[in-house]
Amino acid sequence: MVEMELNKIVIDEKRHDQLIVLKEKHGERILPIVIGLAEASAIKLKISGFEPPRPLTHDLLHTTIQNLEAIIEKIIIDKLEENTFHAKLVLKTSKGESKVIDARPSDSIALAVRSHAPIFVEDSVIKNSEIFNQNK
Repeated sequence: MVEMELNKIVIDEKRHDQLIVLKEKHGERILPIVIGLAEASAIKLKISGFEPPRPLTHDLLHTTIQNLEAIIEKIIIDKLEENTFHAKLVLKTSKGESKVIDARPSDSIALAVRSHAPIFVEDSVIKNSEIFNQNK
């Protein structure tokens, strides 16, 4: 697995789909992922330091995880299937148990930003994405 970090968010409010770009933490490879406007906005609001007066959906889930005495240990983008990325949230409970939860990459990244959790991507996903992007 390759550790990556959020590199760029491209928001065009006239379009339904938005783009986030992950960059290899200790390298040059990038992974562009198309996400929805709501998720892109949730990520951008958090990294810009905006604090909403009431919790937004990702804030609510993050607080719920904390109140259940668990942490988001990491997120993993582990599959690219039919042009759709798949991700997993890896939670660690107060008892030291790991729980793996299926999630969309956009939601996972929104939670990673809130919890400062590392983002990992399977090497095969990066390679398959590079092939896919070169054929466009």
